[in-house]
Amino acid sequence: MREYYLLYALGIWLVVVNLWAFVLCWWDKRKAKKGEWRVPEKTLMTLALLGGEFGLWSGMQRFRHKTKHKKFTIGVPACFVLHLAIAIFVIVKL
Repeated sequence: MREYYLLYALGIWLVVVNLWAFVLCWWDKRKAKKGEWRVPEKTLMTLALLGGEFGLWSGMQRFRHKTKHKKFTIGVPACFVLHLAIAIFVIVKL
C-alpha cells in the first residue's frame, strides 16, 4: 500500500514541476522580448533534472524559446533518457 502513496506523490510532483517549467519558459521568453531580467538557464536546466523535462521541452517548442541553445536541445532530451533509465532500473529491481 505504501508504494501507491509514493507513486501518487511522484505523480503530483511531476505535474507540478512540469507546469512550473512550462510557465517559467513562457515567463523567460516574455522577459526576453522586453529586455528585462531573465530566468537563469541554470534554473531551467535544474527543473529539467528534477523531472520537468516535458514541461520545459513543451515550453521551448510552444514559445520558440531556447531552441537554438545546444545546452537545451541536447540537455533536455538527455534528462528524459536519464529519468527513463532510472525508472527502468527501479522497476527491474522491484
